[in-house]
Amino acid sequence: MEFQTWMCLICGSIYDEEQGLPEDGIAPGTRWSDVPINWTCSDCGARKDDFEMIAI
Repeated sequence: MEFQTWMCLICGSIYDEEQGLPEDGIAPGTRWSDVPINWTCSDCGARKDDFEMIAI
């Protein structure tokens, strides 16, 4: 399965499953569904619900 990219609808921050967010403790290769439900956008504090899958 291909990795997906998710974008914060509030600030435009990008979460790329292939890269993860090591600075937030999310390892490269972590699927969006495996990101903890209580995780928030490191740029604006938005919730996971405020992200939408996009094609880049």
